[in-house]
Amino acid sequence: MAKLSLPSFPFEKIEAIGRVQRILICVGLFLVLAGSFYYLIYMPKSAEINELRDEYDMLQGKLFTARQAAENLEQFEKEYGEAQLKFKLALQLLPDKREIPSLLESVTRSGKESGLEFKLFQPSGEVTKGFYAEIPVNIQISGGYHNLAMFFDRVARLSRIVNIMNLSLKSAGGTAAILNASCVARTYRFLEVAPAAAGAQQ
Repeated sequence: MAKLSLPSFPFEKIEAIGRVQRILICVGLFLVLAGSFYYLIYMPKSAEINELRDEYDMLQGKLFTARQAAENLEQFEKEYGEAQLKFKLALQLLPDKREIPSLLESVTRSGKESGLEFKLFQPSGEVTKGFYAEIPVNIQISGGYHNLAMFFDRVARLSRIVNIMNLSLKSAGGTAAILNASCVARTYRFLEVAPAAAGAQQ
């Protein structure tokens, strides 16, 4: 059986080459190896590293945006909670339709308890203002100055909102102690949403 012989490395020929040529050969081999490493290993890895770096920067941007959104969400939730609280408080101050007669009765009772004489107590038509309606009441009353002041103070202390507007005072027939007062007592009521309308809004 024939033996397989490997080609021998020509060390003798290399020894015969001059020193400068051997240095050039070594430099050439180094450049070939370095070039192979650069093109076959470094460049693909470098491209992959750049892609990863770009993806990292993109994720960092998304993270920053998400953190900003989270901070804004907390602020929005806080503002929404405050708005809900204010709205509930407003609803407590605004009577519904069923409470309007008792509220107007409270106004007249406050006037009588203050020693005033009612000459006119005339509710006018409602004026719709979004989620509430204004109910103006034309009032003409007669009494002393302190009685009038007591009446207005009692109206201001009612649990529901009643604003006194367009106040006019005149002396009652030359009697300085008695005054005729005319004003508009404006109260408000919450507008209930009908079931059909509420379903249409959803």
